[in-house]
Amino acid sequence: MAGIKSKVRAPRNRTITLSESERVRYAQKLLDATQDASCIRQKNFLCKTILGDTLSVLPQIPSEVADLIIADPPYNLAKNFNGSRFSAMSDAQYEAYLDSWMGEVVRILKLEGSLYVCGDWKSSSAIQRSLQTKLCVLNRITWGREKGRSASANWKNGMEDIWFAVKDPKKYFFDVDAVRLRRRVIAPYKLNGEPKDWNDSESGKFRDTAPSNFWDDISIPFWSMPENTDHPTQKPEKLIAKLVLASSKPGDVVFDPFLGSGTTSVVAKKLGRNFFGIEQNLEYACLCEKRLEIAEQDSSIQGYTDGVFWERNSLGAQKSKKNP
Repeated sequence: MAGIKSKVRAPRNRTITLSESERVRYAQKLLDATQDASCIRQKNFLCKTILGDTLSVLPQIPSEVADLIIADPPYNLAKNFNGSRFSAMSDAQYEAYLDSWMGEVVRILKLEGSLYVCGDWKSSSAIQRSLQTKLCVLNRITWGREKGRSASANWKNGMEDIWFAVKDPKKYFFDVDAVRLRRRVIAPYKLNGEPKDWNDSESGKFRDTAPSNFWDDISIPFWSMPENTDHPTQKPEKLIAKLVLASSKPGDVVFDPFLGSGTTSVVAKKLGRNFFGIEQNLEYACLCEKRLEIAEQDSSIQGYTDGVFWERNSLGAQKSKKNP
């Protein structure tokens, strides 16, 4: 079974990899729809990783089974996904590609459910156009990603988008309290000598703020983070955790039609949700299964502690005050 080419890694590198024996073992856990996608109809796919082509598998999934869908399709860029190459298209062609699966994804979403679709500056407008013909678009989240190549003749791309859409704008679920961000207070304001809208404790001065549609507290997975894999476009667990906590309840079903190395399924499991996803690359699907196994022993999500999302580095600042 061919896998990702072996790399020479630093001693402290924590990237999740697969041995040959693990590839065989985790492959046996997958729901294999590569030969016959219709087999999904006869099998229980809940809390499973489906190995197969998304366009072939989607029609086999029953309607209205997912409370939350998080889609991270290939952006309109040339990219090599472990041997599976995605080629850049014209804007019209890319929008047609989105439409080829978006309708099926909407069909699978429950009436009260939410759909999030990831994109970058080149694909974002096409995603909006495809979504708004099928759903009610409520917002566009923009998040900062500090990792990436510099540019000499253009601005470095340091942002990505996530489009938020629902079937019924009067019935969808959204838990704002579950996704508050804990920020350090820089200029603490007091009223009658008491903190106003912030907490003063031995560990520091913090305020729990309501989330906006601009996120600047996200770190892209890299070699020293225990969630990191060799997937070229892996999304951070903290990023996906915000979507899962805001738009689903414990026990709900979370679906990812472009699963990659499994971040959506892993986060859903860590947060007590049911899940399933589709991935066409065997190596990435096996990485997902390994990460799901690791999650059984470690449900932590970097940047999410004590029921709040921490501003980057603020948790470390709190700990240093506790342990001078």
